[in-house]
Amino acid sequence: MRDELLQHAVRTWADEAEAGERAVSVNGVMISAAAINRESANYEGGSILQRQHQAALALVVRELLRQRAVAHGLLAEAVEPDDNVIDELLERELDLPQPDEAACRRYFEQNRGRFRSADRAELRHILLPAHPEDLEQREQVRHEAEVMIERLQTGSGDFAELARQHSACPSRTQGGMLGWIGRGQTVPEFESRVLRLPVGLAGRPIESRYGWHLVEVLAQQVGAALAFDQVRDDIARYLAEQVRDRATRQYLQLLIGEAEISGLDLDGAATPLVR
Repeated sequence: MRDELLQHAVRTWADEAEAGERAVSVNGVMISAAAINRESANYEGGSILQRQHQAALALVVRELLRQRAVAHGLLAEAVEPDDNVIDELLERELDLPQPDEAACRRYFEQNRGRFRSADRAELRHILLPAHPEDLEQREQVRHEAEVMIERLQTGSGDFAELARQHSACPSRTQGGMLGWIGRGQTVPEFESRVLRLPVGLAGRPIESRYGWHLVEVLAQQVGAALAFDQVRDDIARYLAEQVRDRATRQYLQLLIGEAEISGLDLDGAATPLVR
């Protein structure tokens, strides 16, 4: 939970200010330049100064949450808060109304296209392995896969027999049968391709991190529309997370606006934003 709060802070405020080598003070508690530099190693992209500024923001928020938890008696002084402490702090500080039936149904009606069962495909494959960083080997294996597809297209080869002879996948013992697959059941680069294929033998091999695949789609099942009762709980959780996200951002702005912070320019909230 704490990491999510720090991400809220980084997204909420611009990163134009430069932390440089200056220490930061939060209500009289110092955050050293060395601590900021160490924290900046957790961030990628941007310049060194931008990463330092992101790190300084994160450490400011962390210290403000720690101080708030101490004030509520949830934490002893000089102890770092864990996720459970942060969750309990937010329970006390935030008023989070739960989405009612009308809100859930309204979201469902406005986003019907999102609520479908997953598309699935029944397929078999032959995996010809190739190391992901050996470009020469991958090119050679791709050519081998294309030759094998030509054999299957002309009827001079049997898919199940070729799978047993050449496939590096355990499915070779079942003639390459993978059964029904949907999203999240295989590696993304493979499933994103095979779930769009028509029924039949794919005319080209499909590449994945493991090598090249000969794929035959045996059947397809297009996802069906889901009823409101099937997704009501998921919608309620999603809407509740959205409310919590907005309230948390406002809460962090409020803490910054009320704090005495030096060494870092922040655009905190001047008035309470959390109701």
